[in-house]
Amino acid sequence: MRIILTIVAVILLVFTAAQAYISIDMGKTEQQPYEVLWKNDKIEARFYPKAVLATVNDSAKSYRASSNQNFRVLAGYIFGGNDKGQSIAMTAPVHMAFNESGSQMSFAMPAEMKIEELPAPNDRGVKFSESDEKYVVALRFGGWADDAKIEKHANELVSTLETLGIKIRSEPWYMGYNPPFQLVNRRNEVAVEIDAEAVMLLKML
Repeated sequence: MRIILTIVAVILLVFTAAQAYISIDMGKTEQQPYEVLWKNDKIEARFYPKAVLATVNDSAKSYRASSNQNFRVLAGYIFGGNDKGQSIAMTAPVHMAFNESGSQMSFAMPAEMKIEELPAPNDRGVKFSESDEKYVVALRFGGWADDAKIEKHANELVSTLETLGIKIRSEPWYMGYNPPFQLVNRRNEVAVEIDAEAVMLLKML
């Protein structure tokens, strides 16, 4: 029995150390920059400057059906699947949107990269664009994301903003910050776009 307990203790120690290392390492990952403009205990209003995005579209209409395949395509591009064989640093979060016509996943490119400097993708499904600067309200939740959780928190976000009298300019989308092998301290968000006037209204609350 003592041997079994010792083995279990060692496994738990190794697991805890590995997850702590992953969390610290992920903390070094470049995050898409934003400025927090207002927040309460549920939601946070932000300003996002322009960003260069690599995007792939899919006919699948759910997180479960599209996330793995779309992630592989975009990860393949940044890990050298391009005409220069160039590796591009991963950033967080991964953006995902779903609607009746399908799904979309985007990676923000590192801030110093210009759209004209990006190597051409080997997979022609990868497209590039520069997002507009925008005002966003996000709601954060932990654990593992799935379609039910994303829908639940998106509905909560929309309902909260409607209660506050804030007009929404977009459908909700999902932002994921962690790799699948990170089991603790996971960060997920759902977000919608609002306008500058709505931000001023929030600041008056």
